[in-house]
Amino acid sequence: MKIHAEALLFDNDGTLVSSMASVTRCWTTWAQEYGITAEDFGRVELHGRPAVEIVAGLLPADVVPEALARIEQLEVEDVAGGAVLLPCTAALLASPPSPKFSASLEQGGAPIRWAVVTSATRRLGEARLTEAGIRPQNLISADAITRGKPDPEPFLLAAARLGVDPARCVVFEDAPAGLAAGRAAGMTTVALTTTHRAEELVADVVVKDLSAVSAQATAGGVEITTAE
Repeated sequence: MKIHAEALLFDNDGTLVSSMASVTRCWTTWAQEYGITAEDFGRVELHGRPAVEIVAGLLPADVVPEALARIEQLEVEDVAGGAVLLPCTAALLASPPSPKFSASLEQGGAPIRWAVVTSATRRLGEARLTEAGIRPQNLISADAITRGKPDPEPFLLAAARLGVDPARCVVFEDAPAGLAAGRAAGMTTVALTTTHRAEELVADVVVKDLSAVSAQATAGGVEITTAE
């Protein structure tokens, strides 16, 4: 399938990098510290949701600020070795450009506009991206928005910062909430089966990971080819 776009919007965890082992490790420690039962914690969907929503659903309001600071601290401290590049992320984001992609997204003057849209805080998002060697043009984090995925706000903000019509953006996501946000924003969605089964993902295209994606820079943006 070929997709013509002006901007690419990437989720981070599960799309560009894998930090699931770190996420599970840190949140398990956090839950134990705050006395959350294994049964209650087992019902929580951690992936693709802002920490503030998870914490607010588990603890009294007066404890939330302290608990948020604690989980952020645990995850930032665990970032070394906890953010591993997923297949083909390096090829897509490398400078100089790789044979797979006609223009590196980080190459000076490249026409491809892109952003990372993460449910993590800026501090944690930057820590994971830095650990993985990724330097995004723009980073939309949980602390830049009022409503997280599946609300379209994060992706609409990214499009606005890039100066691109949402209908001309392509979202790369691995989580149902992120894909729902992309659809609600009126964007083309590409789902990656890195953390969920294909049947759990609703998107315009479903691929295994970024190794099934190639891109060609054009005068108006980028032409994306996916192997379905």
